[in-house]
Formats: sequence, structure tokens, C-alpha cells
Amino acid sequence: MECSTKVFVEGALGIKAQMNQAVGCLVIAFQAEDIKNAKKLSGHLGALNTATHGAIAKAIDQGDLDTQAGSTLMLTSTDAWAKLGLKAERLLLVCAGEEAKLPPSSSKAGHSFSKWLSSGLRALVGSSAKDALWVFTALPSKDGLSQARLLVQLAREQLYKFGARHPQFKTKPAEKAPKLKKLFVASNAKNNKDLQKALSEGLAISNGMDLTKDLGNLPPNICTPTYLGQTAKKLAKDYGFKVQVLGRKEIEALKMGAFLAVTQGAKTPPQFIVIQHQGGSAKEAPTVLVGKGITFDTGGISLKPGEGMDEMKYDMCGAASVIGTMRAIGELKLKKNVIAVVPTCENMPSGDATRPGDIVTSMSGQTIEILNTDAEGRLILCDALTYVERFKPAAVIDVATLTGACVIALGGVHSGMFSDNDELAEKLLTAGKYSQDTVWRMPLDSAYQEQLKSNFADMANIGGRPAGSVTAACFLARYTEKYTWAHLDIAGTAWKSGAAKGATGRPVPLLVNYLLAQ
Repeated sequence: MECSTKVFVEGALGIKAQMNQAVGCLVIAFQAEDIKNAKKLSGHLGALNTATHGAIAKAIDQGDLDTQAGSTLMLTSTDAWAKLGLKAERLLLVCAGEEAKLPPSSSKAGHSFSKWLSSGLRALVGSSAKDALWVFTALPSKDGLSQARLLVQLAREQLYKFGARHPQFKTKPAEKAPKLKKLFVASNAKNNKDLQKALSEGLAISNGMDLTKDLGNLPPNICTPTYLGQTAKKLAKDYGFKVQVLGRKEIEALKMGAFLAVTQGAKTPPQFIVIQHQGGSAKEAPTVLVGKGITFDTGGISLKPGEGMDEMKYDMCGAASVIGTMRAIGELKLKKNVIAVVPTCENMPSGDATRPGDIVTSMSGQTIEILNTDAEGRLILCDALTYVERFKPAAVIDVATLTGACVIALGGVHSGMFSDNDELAEKLLTAGKYSQDTVWRMPLDSAYQEQLKSNFADMANIGGRPAGSVTAACFLARYTEKYTWAHLDIAGTAWKSGAAKGATGRPVPLLVNYLLAQ
């Protein structure tokens, strides 16, 4: 989907210019109070009501258009409307509810905006319109531009169809690509430049999310550690990144004993991927993103139940999200130094697999008693977190589908966020609010470290069922003392199950918004 702005003059000429656009659909969002009196419609709705011979007022009287946020009405143009200046083939009205009465930057307003915007986009994408003009009647600087960015993001979310993007997996015609190809956004001349920038950012985020979704949704016999390495090399070629893909011998030379313990039961070779974007000065300390890349997780010797195990192809969504983020910042040519590090392998049971009770030595030199081989994500991450010390980072953010406990705690709404640095935590919370890719700060108290005690090694890799997501984060914290760090547990937000099964592309919007704000 292409996305661009159209410049209009505000005031009386504004609606006339918008009505004069020969597009498949003209989309007008309005506030609930705008239709409380059908006989006194004013502004955009008044002009459109006149152009449609009173069709909007009639729809309000009949109850076809109400004040509930997300209420939509699709009207098809007639020759009579065209004579009165409405050249669009369709007119879509979308109610924004009472959002105008909420502070624009409040979390409630953001959720409300996403809700009604998604409703309007579903109606638009469900139509046969090939192009559309979406009218923003007012765009306050920061919040409004975040909304414009979110408009593109949510539109692309509606348009994403894995079957249409990868038809090779079905012998019969799969999902058809949506008909909507172009989305224009109406603006006034004063904010057109900023709006175009916001739309470009929205497109880059969406492209990053699409890549993240594709990597997550691909079957695990296709999306292997080698495939992730090939994807990283293609990104490097497309955007001028520097890339290294290390194999088993190099990983052994680095003495990543924890990482090697996870991969030793698998025939598929592990990879350790490093992607570097040099957008800032040589002296600028980079932001490092570390993504967990278990391309399939059986649990190893601590075998998972068979039901739902197919979804363990999504255990590499942390890796997919940081790769998708790199694609977005490459497209944006972000003037900041960013490095993505991806340890990736399979966790398989075999005669060579790690056993519960084995003790391994991590790259840091600390020893780990592996009590459960299904707590493998933290083992590959801890070596990666030690590796990134060499970059002297400004901040490190690791992203991982780490614990089922986080799903129980937060469901699919917020990603769990752990950090002992208040400034970094606040920046991530703010980025989550503006991107509507939210996080919830979880505890990281040192008292939880007690649960990781081992009689035989420096630490155990699990701390029992209580506070499982917290003790997992505490385990990782032991490897991050030399820099500012945050951990994102995306086990509940990286993919959906059931009828809507598929990767979500989160937390690409959060990470890109965070980087843009620095």
C-alpha cells in the first residue's frame, strides 16, 4: 500500500477540495457531538449532507449512524451527488466517539483512537475501493502526528495476508491480496511536511512489522537459523548495514557455553548474527537490540506437551522483531548507531541434548546449573548479553518470548518490561504509549535473586513457579551490570492463537518509536 499526503486549504475551501477528489473512497472521521442534531449538521458533515441530498441526516434519524466510537456508515455515490461536487465513488463516515474530550496523550485516548480507527479501516479494506482519501481535520503536533503514523500502521495491519504474500504453501488459491493500493491523507499546508514525515515513518514501521510477521509465520523447516542469517545478509545489502553471521566454530571460540548447551541436541547449525547500522558519528555509543532466536522450541529433554507445540515456531519472534526494526531504521536512514544481535538455534531432544542437572560455563565465566532445558531462552541470551559489552553501548534492550508466566501476568495487552534504570524504563513506557505498542513495568528486586540459588553452580537457570517472569529477568540481569539495560518479555504479545493465529509484529512499533525519540 502506498501512502501520501494531499494538501488542502483549511476552511470553506477545504471540504470542497476534498469532495473534488476522484478516489474510490472518501473517509471522514467525526466526533460524537457532531451528529447529535441531524437537522443542524455543520462543517464537513454539513457540506457532505448537502452534497448527498440529506443522506447523512437520514442515516442518523434511522439509527444507521450513531455516536458509539467505531460506528461506521458506507454510502455509495450517485450521479446526483457527483453533480453536486462529490466525486468519490464511496463515502465512509467513522465516529471517533468522545475522544475530543480526552487529553490527546492519555493512554485512554490512544486506545480509543486505535479502536475506532481500526473499525474504520476494516470497513475501508472490506470494500472494493482501490484508493482512498482519509481526512484528518486537525492534527496537533506530537499526538496528531503519532496518530497519522498509527493510521498507516493499522491500515497495513488490516492489509497483511500471509497467504497472499506466500502462496507457495497452499495448492489451491489462498488469501487474495486486498484491493486497496493507495491511501492519501488530507492535511493543511502548515503541517504537510511534518505529516509526510510521520506517514513515511508509519510505512517504515509497517514494512518492518511485515518482515517480522513473515519470519514468525513461516514454518520452522523454512525459517531456520540459517534462514535468519540469510535475511540479515539481504538487509545488509539493501540498506548498507555491516553484518556478521558466526557459525558453531566461532561460537565455540567465543566460549559461549550456555548458548552451545541449548543447540547441542539439534542437527540444524546455530548462528550468531550481528547487524550494525552506522547512522551516527563514530564516537556515538550505539543502542544494542538483542533478540532471542529459538526457531523451534521442543523444550529439549524437558519436553513440552504436544498440544500447541506447533506455535513454538514463534519462539524466535524476539529475533524477528529486532531484524524487522533494523529494516525500518534502514528505510528511514536513522541518524543513530544501532546494532542488532541475534543468537539463534533450535532446542531439540536427542542423545546429544543437554540434560537437566548439567552444569555449563557461560561466556562471562559464570556457571549455570540447568534444572530445566525448556528455560533455554535465557541461556542463549546471557551469552549474547556478555558479547555486547564490546560495543560499549549507550543502552541494551533484549527482546524475547521468554516466559509463559508473563502471559499469565499480562495476557496479550502489554509486553512485560524489566529494567533497573528508571530513565530507560520511562522512555520505553512513553514510546509504547505513542506507538500503542504498550509495555508494563515489572519488578526486578534483588530479593528475587534468592530463587536462583544453586547448591552446585553459581546459579540455576530457573527459580521455580513463583514470579517466573521476574526470576527469568533476574537471571539476565546478572549479565548486564556493565551497561544500561532493559528486558522485554513478549511471550504474550508476539503472536495470537486460535482463529486469528499469526505473528503480530510487536514490538517493532515500540522499538522504532523509542529510537526515533532519542
